[in-house]
Amino acid sequence: MEELKELRVSNDVMNDPKELRVRMSEAGYLFFKKLQDPDKLLALRREMLTTMQDGGWLIAGTDPMDGIADISTQCTEGDPEYTDVYHEVYKLESFHRSGHWDEVVDMVEKIIGREVLPHPQKIARLWYPKYTEHTTPIHQDFVHFQGNFQTYTCWAPVGDCPIELGGLAVLFGSHKVDRVMEHHFSLGAGGLCVNIDELSGEWHTTDYEIGDTLIFPALTIHKALPNLTEDRLRVSLDNRYQAVDDPIAEHMLEPHLNIFNSLQWDDVYRNWESDDLKYYWKNFDLTVLPRDFSYSLKGFEEALALAKDGDDRAVIQLNRIIKRDPTTDLAKRASVVLQEVNSEH
Repeated sequence: MEELKELRVSNDVMNDPKELRVRMSEAGYLFFKKLQDPDKLLALRREMLTTMQDGGWLIAGTDPMDGIADISTQCTEGDPEYTDVYHEVYKLESFHRSGHWDEVVDMVEKIIGREVLPHPQKIARLWYPKYTEHTTPIHQDFVHFQGNFQTYTCWAPVGDCPIELGGLAVLFGSHKVDRVMEHHFSLGAGGLCVNIDELSGEWHTTDYEIGDTLIFPALTIHKALPNLTEDRLRVSLDNRYQAVDDPIAEHMLEPHLNIFNSLQWDDVYRNWESDDLKYYWKNFDLTVLPRDFSYSLKGFEEALALAKDGDDRAVIQLNRIIKRDPTTDLAKRASVVLQEVNSEH
């Protein structure tokens, strides 16, 4: 495993927008200790993990705050059984409200220097232990959320997240490539990875504590570290922010992972107690761009080719696509390839 350096803490310049931008320009990230209120995050953790326990992901009878996973229910993004439980978590009003907390929005506004839009598509990452082949690979976020390069990811663990639980690591200064790198098929969230052999730089991470927050722009290269714990789920927030007058891709106005089951905002909002965040983005005159599927389709074509050569990871991915919905064109193409592979063995 490569050497990991400590993230640089920027709490000393939290109220100096100019210096914040200098550090972001240099490192490609800003990291703050306890930017977010640990008590609010602990309350959110209880809600999220109780929902996951109700969905069968945690050992029955254990304290949901401990996040003790039932390994027999292992799943990840792209699996139907993941989406079923994830979307119950996704319907929590408190989860969406956390993306609008003043401490985060105010910090991003200092960095950008303009009024900020929290993306409607809030994201949680829920990662099982002992499932390391599905660890989020090395990538740039732009291929997934698109829109514009000055879209910022705010990553924060919902609970302490030591290195062995699988926090985020960023490649120092990697945003300076100033372009979207070529991405290739991979397992893990997003299903795309970059080859960084041509880049030099240090990986920065830390033993995250609850309240810690990492902020970085769309071109910064980063990855998750594997969850090497025996039995603990890793839970984190992974939200996006941008200036209201920069373009946004259309799919970022939709619920996360709704491409798998057509979840609508009315489904998300059904049991909310207040209305102020419902369809809030419609109050802005946004420039909305169509989604570019070329990145994901390239990954799919590579998975087809790799599966033909017997690549186990690609076979897993094609089976997942078929299981999700065997009637789609992609699933039908995946089925043909897997039938060929099976007939050869």
